[in-house]
Amino acid sequence: MTELVFVRHGETDWNRQQRFQGQIDVPLNDTGRLQAQRLAEAIRGERFDLLLCSDLQRARETIAPLEAALAARAVAQRDWREQGFGVLEGLSVDEIKAQHPGLWSHWLRHDADYCLPEGESVRQFHARVLEAVRELVRAHAGARLLVVTHGGVLDMLWRSAQGLALHGPRECAIPNTGVNRMRWRNGRLHIEGWAEAGHLIGLPPQPATAPPTEG
Repeated sequence: MTELVFVRHGETDWNRQQRFQGQIDVPLNDTGRLQAQRLAEAIRGERFDLLLCSDLQRARETIAPLEAALAARAVAQRDWREQGFGVLEGLSVDEIKAQHPGLWSHWLRHDADYCLPEGESVRQFHARVLEAVRELVRAHAGARLLVVTHGGVLDMLWRSAQGLALHGPRECAIPNTGVNRMRWRNGRLHIEGWAEAGHLIGLPPQPATAPPTEG
């Protein structure tokens, strides 16, 4: 059995602006950096055999305080990046509605096989994420691992563990720097705890962002 702790990166200005981030390298904002500090304080007493993160800046900045707290270096990997949204990356919801109304209309159907121009479909994204998990478990079977990643990645993990279809809107809460505890057992993911966010008490409330923009 392998223990997997997945954490979404801290808040960015683009989260606040309901802007599609995807694989654009967006930094944390002041709230996001404070969230990352609170995260490190909350789990610094836990033991991890390995720290990993997406290679995007918002994930690397989120894990940095934890690296300092645990005196460990995280391994940054491209596999843990957010879904690629192609031509919509960098645009706000309002801008997409004005500039690409047809793409927006199709996107809202939540079709797992729909691929935005220059992007990746949910089905392609899900396959990438699950292969990253399998590779991690093969390489570190029986270990306790922490991965800082993105909202879309966590949605794929949730759906896999719950046996949900890839079609349809997101159903789970994924707060910035929320802690999500899973185990790999008997060839599949199992949820042990989800969206733990007690360390965020007293911080500014998180934006009510529509799911794909929050990655």
